[in-house]
Amino acid sequence: MSDVPDYFFVQSAVIPYRQQNGDLEILMISSRKKRRWVIPKGVKEPELSAQASAAQEALEEAGIEGQVSKRPVGRYEYEKWGGTCSVEVFTMMVEKVHEEWLESYRDREWVSVKQAVRRVNEKQLKQLIQSMPEFLKQPNDRS
Repeated sequence: MSDVPDYFFVQSAVIPYRQQNGDLEILMISSRKKRRWVIPKGVKEPELSAQASAAQEALEEAGIEGQVSKRPVGRYEYEKWGGTCSVEVFTMMVEKVHEEWLESYRDREWVSVKQAVRRVNEKQLKQLIQSMPEFLKQPNDRS
């Protein structure tokens, strides 16, 4: 194992979305080095709830604000820092897109669910994005 604190392996993320002309669109952002497309995600800050921490990541990484679902759409795991990170994933209905934001070196792009599924690497995350239309039909659980 590395010198990374244990809490770094507990992460949260949002799948940012909007309805555009009746179609569901997902906001994808480029990874730090622009090698792949990802969703806003990061270490769950110990003093914040998983939802609040994910919303903070969305603001920093994608320059967006919105309503985060109360319950997660699911979770996925990936390897990093010599261990396994567990990511709790929420949906975020985007209400505000900032022109300037902390990590504005990242690209961002609205894409269809099908395009978003093709762009992400993690198999479990692909499944979560695919489940979005069904998840959003469930009773409104947003805060």
